[in-house]
Amino acid sequence: MSAPQHRSWTQDEFFTWAASREGRYEFDGFGPVAMTGGTIGHAIIMQNLHAALRDRLRGSGCRPLGRDAGVATIGTAIRYPDALVTCAKLDSEALTVPGVVVVFEVLSTSTSRTDRIIKVREYAAVASVRRYVILESTSVGLTVLERDWPHEAWRATTLTTDNILRMPEIDIEVPVAEFYDGVNFPDEIAAAS
Repeated sequence: MSAPQHRSWTQDEFFTWAASREGRYEFDGFGPVAMTGGTIGHAIIMQNLHAALRDRLRGSGCRPLGRDAGVATIGTAIRYPDALVTCAKLDSEALTVPGVVVVFEVLSTSTSRTDRIIKVREYAAVASVRRYVILESTSVGLTVLERDWPHEAWRATTLTTDNILRMPEIDIEVPVAEFYDGVNFPDEIAAAS
């Protein structure tokens, strides 16, 4: 006897279900996936990321949005990156963001595999996404995936403390160290003792 098969949810079912729940969830195209909280370091990195984007994009026509902004990816999946940038006109009642150009994920232990493998493929399927930036949360470092055209393969580079994250598609640059301002990593604390 075979195991019963479960039907995949629709986006509408997910949005209705999630609206009545406490906590945060993504939709992997089949069902809800709980999003857990992060460390204090993760929170500081996110705060720095949002401040850097907001300050540099003010008045540009592009807008940074946070963790409540959904991105429709492969099939019916909906992801909620830690930050994103869109230059499209926005409908304040929409449940997903159109024209996403740059996506940012700050890694945590529980999301590392999804952010580094599954979301790489999913964000590549979004024609408007030109850059996917993965920020480490246990040390200073970025993995930057970029492309010039929608169906082009990602080109990957890594950046560390002394590098600058250049994002010509939104006409800004951010020193990598700025994302990590105020974060004390365990290795640094041990070295200082």
